[in-house]
Amino acid sequence: MGKLTQVLLFFLITITIHGQDIAILQYKGGGDWYSNPTAIPNLIQFCNQNINTSISRKPKTVKPESIDIFQYPYVHMTGHGNVFFTDQDAQNLQNYLLSGGFLHIDDNYGMEPYIRKELIKVFPDKELVELPSTHPIFSSSYQFPKGLPKIHEHDGKRPQALGIIHENRVILLFTFESDLGDGWENPEVHNDPEDIRLIALKMGANIIKYAFEN
Repeated sequence: MGKLTQVLLFFLITITIHGQDIAILQYKGGGDWYSNPTAIPNLIQFCNQNINTSISRKPKTVKPESIDIFQYPYVHMTGHGNVFFTDQDAQNLQNYLLSGGFLHIDDNYGMEPYIRKELIKVFPDKELVELPSTHPIFSSSYQFPKGLPKIHEHDGKRPQALGIIHENRVILLFTFESDLGDGWENPEVHNDPEDIRLIALKMGANIIKYAFEN
């Protein structure tokens, strides 16, 4: 049995056991992978209440080099600064994504130049491409006919949903100039209006549903 076959078998077994657990990626490089601490718990609560998921309320933390990553159909990554993947990290992430995993990277402002460089290690033969507003990720539960919503201004650029696609499936999503995670946080953290928080949570629910069902 080859190594990739073993990985695929392990993934199928663990995904059955932990089918709706999700995790936060604890990456190297000094970036604040732990930022937005209330974001994922709030998104989980919203999804469990509104799109019929049964995700464990407390998200796990997983390192990119760990085989434990194969337990989770959705892994979230965020931060403001530097990111670094070792060769082992990159190979493990590639195996995870090609075997059915999903990585959502949400730029919390300042992460973009670093993550682009590191993703080349994970997929040297694939590029990030912008998803059109007609992509199913924008309508899996809630309708976003204009595509990714703008939650925080940052540099005032338009929001972009960039994906790495394998066999017609988005396996990695990079949301940039949107900052969904800030919208998922407790309302007192950023003082966002409730309608903006709801938009962010609905888009997050779409991403979760897409990751779970595709």
